[in-house]
Amino acid sequence: MSQTPSQLKAAIAKLDALPAMPVVVQKILALPLDTDEGEHELLKLIGKDPQISAKIIGLANTPLFGASKKVTSITDASMLLGLTRVKSVAVGIAVMSTLTRQPQGKLKVQDLWLHSMGVALAIRILARAMPLRTRPLDDEIFLAGLLHDIGYLVMNFVDPTLSDELVDRMAAQPETPVETLEKELLGIGHNELGALLATHWELPESVVAVLRYHHQPDEEGAALGQPLVGLVNIAEKLLSTFGIAEHVASDIPDEEWQSFGIDPARAEEITAAILEQAEQTRQVASLLG
Repeated sequence: MSQTPSQLKAAIAKLDALPAMPVVVQKILALPLDTDEGEHELLKLIGKDPQISAKIIGLANTPLFGASKKVTSITDASMLLGLTRVKSVAVGIAVMSTLTRQPQGKLKVQDLWLHSMGVALAIRILARAMPLRTRPLDDEIFLAGLLHDIGYLVMNFVDPTLSDELVDRMAAQPETPVETLEKELLGIGHNELGALLATHWELPESVVAVLRYHHQPDEEGAALGQPLVGLVNIAEKLLSTFGIAEHVASDIPDEEWQSFGIDPARAEEITAAILEQAEQTRQVASLLG
């Protein structure tokens, strides 16, 4: 039975409805990757999980990372992708798996995964256009990109009926901002739901800020997650219909590019690169599944 918006907000506020952090995520986040032992334990942990292993190996075999030969092991994938990126992708996969219901309802989890990966890869392109000293770290890029929209999964986990209604409204009102639809239906948005879960799991404050403010990067609280909050916001504007259709404003003024140290004259070139990469990601989506 579906809850009313007030019942939903009350249950989530008391954390009654939120799942515990997956054990594998707890272990992965606790590992120090600056030691041989930490690196070995990470690969060992991932190797024990068939779903995470398959997805990371599939990602490594896509043209997105320039593999020159077929990758068949987690060790080889980590050499190609880098350990910090492997760690972030593993966390993202485990979180999504924990929040995925069976049956899934109307929220297409594969589309959400595709959107999240597209945003993560878009942020990587944006970051490379920034001055070196201000770029976010690669592991932060992928963690922010993969987790930024987990609030949709939280909604589906907590109340599938309301989630289905939101999906229907998003499809029926494609020109209405998603925040407006969520406020009307739920009284709470996917951004806040994701942030509540991240806080419940004691994820870094920067990650919580990305989840909470990626649609409102000018809010005061967003400063804790900058520049990632703003980069996710730009990536979502460029990929608003990629994977899932989120109905966000698409205009990116010159001042927004300049705030990241990016020359607005490069906007067209960067946008083209992001859209081309997104199409490659779409073409290899089955490998990521």
